[in-house]
Amino acid sequence: MELFGSYLMAVVETGGIFAPLLFISFHLLRPLFFLPVVFICISGGILFGAVAGSVYSIIGITLSSMGFYGFIRWMPKTFKKLVHLKGKLIGNHSELTTSQIAILRLIPFIHFHLLSLCLIEVTQGFKDYTKSSLLTNIPLALLYTSIGKWISNLSPLYIIVLLVAILPLIYFLRRKEVVIKWNEFFPVRT
Repeated sequence: MELFGSYLMAVVETGGIFAPLLFISFHLLRPLFFLPVVFICISGGILFGAVAGSVYSIIGITLSSMGFYGFIRWMPKTFKKLVHLKGKLIGNHSELTTSQIAILRLIPFIHFHLLSLCLIEVTQGFKDYTKSSLLTNIPLALLYTSIGKWISNLSPLYIIVLLVAILPLIYFLRRKEVVIKWNEFFPVRT
């Protein structure tokens, strides 16, 4: 992912006036590379700043959601399989509201298009889905693009101090037990 991030930065920075279009196209290609939405939004904050990066991210994420809607309606068997999978994960009888989906989109570990599937189930057609998708994407883009802008404004000294402060957490949150199998501890001699 780090290599892709460096590649994304290089392409967008050298894109000139096409940089926003390139950035929005990365949002559309994001599902093919299995990249999290948060990563692209933070990159937008670093590259374009909080305001412009948020606008470009909102456009890109909404276009990606609209593409998902078209893709899932084009393949009804896949839609049924995904609804069945959603039923196993969330529950068959649970319907999330638009505001709940907006809050869940802020959590980076929840799959973006799973929440889009939940949004498809609670909306009444493409126009309503697009409006709801736009509204649920705004908090996501604003928050993570602002984090990207904040990171870009940190001096190298503060970044080093932050990383050094995080290092003890790696030590304290480690697994504190070691399992050694019997055969490894007492090797069989022949």
